[in-house]
Amino acid sequence: MSGELPDYYFRVRENGAFVFRVDTENRQRRIELDQIAVVNIRKGEIKPHGERELTEEDITVIRDWMAERLELLEYRDIDDIHRAVDYLNTTAQWAQSKATDDQLEAVTDDLLLAMHDLRSVLVRKKADRLLAEE
Repeated sequence: MSGELPDYYFRVRENGAFVFRVDTENRQRRIELDQIAVVNIRKGEIKPHGERELTEEDITVIRDWMAERLELLEYRDIDDIHRAVDYLNTTAQWAQSKATDDQLEAVTDDLLLAMHDLRSVLVRKKADRLLAEE
């Protein structure tokens, strides 16, 4: 590895991360990861690992990481939706120009149900927003 290593490493997991302090100042000159905390982003929790006491710096770094991670996850959510719109468009083009009867038979019912469900949710949510504006 080249360059300077960060002081903290976050091993991302489903709903947060394990937080490690990076140690390179040891006799073997090896990189050691010392777990200091567990983070749950959904609950906003920071739990020290074992009998550890977190420093103010630890907590500040972890909270900053949590805020950045939430922003990234929000961005990814909306990016996934934009990709879904693209997939719907390419699916329509495929169905119109390339799909065989057997291929259409295999996917039509599932697609129609999923699109009906999505349309129902979107119409209901739009109506709720319009009523809230009044």
